[in-house]
Amino acid sequence: MSFTLYADTRLRLARDSLAGLSVGDALGAQYFVPGNTTGDLLDARTPPPPWPWTDDTEQACCLVARLGDGDFDRDGFAALLAEKHDPYRGYGPGAVVMLRQIREGVPWPIAAAAAFDGQGSSGNGAAMRAAPLGAWHADSLAHAAVQGARAAEVTHAHPDGIAGGVAVTVAAAVATAARLDGRRPDLLGAVLAHTPPGHVHDGLVRARSLDGVQRAAYELGSGARAMAADTVPFALWAAARYLDDYPAAVAACVSAGGDVDTTAAIAGGVVAAYTGVEGIPPGWLAAREPLPAWMDSHSTQ
Repeated sequence: MSFTLYADTRLRLARDSLAGLSVGDALGAQYFVPGNTTGDLLDARTPPPPWPWTDDTEQACCLVARLGDGDFDRDGFAALLAEKHDPYRGYGPGAVVMLRQIREGVPWPIAAAAAFDGQGSSGNGAAMRAAPLGAWHADSLAHAAVQGARAAEVTHAHPDGIAGGVAVTVAAAVATAARLDGRRPDLLGAVLAHTPPGHVHDGLVRARSLDGVQRAAYELGSGARAMAADTVPFALWAAARYLDDYPAAVAACVSAGGDVDTTAAIAGGVVAAYTGVEGIPPGWLAAREPLPAWMDSHSTQ
């Protein structure tokens, strides 16, 4: 199916994905709070509200605020990340240093390239915020992949970190296109076609042959190292497996353990791109901390 998306539709689709991302992030983060057990969610019981969101959502909000025509605005995105980042939202030490450098005037390509002794970050940060970008570019998977790389490069100079951002962007584009087309896609197959070779790609290949949450988490990793390679394949496995069932996708991420807020943010952003915001339980949306009011004032729309 070929279709044309106009700016208002693109933004609505991106916001649906952001809702799924932020609810997954906020709910997942509750399982780092002592006393909240993963078994409760599997029994349809959730932690008491409110559910504060983490850096996953904060970065995704910055991304959505910079969406617009043409290539993704990397300079504006970097400046907004540097301005809005709150270290107490769960940012890693490397990210805090990098964003402080950008805030102080270091160009983002230099700050990103200098991370981790000049290797660049191979972490899951670019992936965790990427789904709304894919929803915005649902009319072209190839273009979504290019824009996913552009957005990732602002903070991730390592090929694995970039590949994670590309894979999630394409996954959300595939999910959104399938929603508009009225079909269920081969999500992992489509993502593999646009993900660069490397550890993330290899994990996605393995993911296609796995069944069962615990087996998939064991084989792929569930973000314990906070690397793109041990986060993205499992999160996209969960999204593909439960593409029409948002609560089940998030519950799979929670039951797997690891970097639960990030795997649930990635899977939630992709699944909500397919189901729309209607797929998210209303009580979960109400429990999530409201998204920041500054988003609209910084939007390029």
